[in-house]
Amino acid sequence: MGNSVRIAIKTKGRILFIDAADLIAVEAKGKCVLLLRTSSSHMLRESISTMEEKLNLHGFVRIHRSVLVNAALVEEIHPLSTGEYVLRVRGGREFTVTRTYRKNLQVLAQLWIGTAGFVAE
Repeated sequence: MGNSVRIAIKTKGRILFIDAADLIAVEAKGKCVLLLRTSSSHMLRESISTMEEKLNLHGFVRIHRSVLVNAALVEEIHPLSTGEYVLRVRGGREFTVTRTYRKNLQVLAQLWIGTAGFVAE
C-alpha cells in the first residue's frame, strides 16, 4: 500500500491523525473500541459496527464479533480443531477467528495457492 489512509480520531480533547497502516486491530470494549497501533493504543467512544463500515474499504477485516484486523499485517493463520482459526499479525499478537467470520479470511490474499479447502465456507 503505497498511499496509506490517514484517520483522524478525537482523543483526550484533541484530534490525532494516525496512519491506517500503523493500525493493527480494532477491538470492541463495551460501548467503546480500542484502536491497537504498533506503538500505542487509543480508546474511542464508537461501535465496532461503525468502525467496520468505515474501515473495511481500507483493508480491515472482521474476524470476530468484537475484532477487526488490518489485512495487510496478517502473517499467519492456524486452524483449530473447533473449526475456528488463530490469526497472527505482525508483532506476534494473536486473535481468534470465529466460525461466523472465517469466510472473511478469503480477502486476506488475492491469490491462494496450495490451500484448497483450507478456508472453506
